[in-house]
Amino acid sequence: MDRPRPHLNRRRFLKGTALAAVPYAFLPDAQAGAEAQAVDYPLADWQPATGSNYTVSHRPSSYSVDYVVIHVTQETYSDTLAIFQNPAKKVSAHYLVRSADGHVAQCVREANIAWHAGNWDYNTRSIGIEHEGWVDQPAYFTNALYEQSARLTAAVCDTYDLPKDRSHILGHYEVPGTDHTDPGPHWDWTRYIRLVNSA
Repeated sequence: MDRPRPHLNRRRFLKGTALAAVPYAFLPDAQAGAEAQAVDYPLADWQPATGSNYTVSHRPSSYSVDYVVIHVTQETYSDTLAIFQNPAKKVSAHYLVRSADGHVAQCVREANIAWHAGNWDYNTRSIGIEHEGWVDQPAYFTNALYEQSARLTAAVCDTYDLPKDRSHILGHYEVPGTDHTDPGPHWDWTRYIRLVNSA
């Protein structure tokens, strides 16, 4: 049985041929576009925590942002991302900084309340920044980690008009009621605050 042949539209044919010749790297990625729009800090990579591990909010209109809280993960970078993406863990931070190169991942939008401080009042009023490493292994606190984290903290302070000092940039151990010790005795606060102020 003879079927009628489809009519080829010359414009559609040429357009399809041209697209086939374009390398995939040059084509827009819809997911990448959505991720790029999600970050608050332009140098961050969007690695979202599960919605079960933070509270949706509208900061700073719902709560003022008064602090940046500095953490150390006690885990690897990839394991920390997996923890934030696991609904059973009930923990997250806004940002995670990788040790080797200072790469920054954003896991929770700044408008939302990450569950990082162990104190609800401080969670509502702070941005949490985790750093890959262990408190007793100072080799994880690389130049790249300090420098990129300081740039991030400076940007957060600028966004919320926070003084770049130790009264507003806290260690997790300084949050009332916490049993954590991070970022620990090897974290160089003098260097860090100097880098934040020069970023």
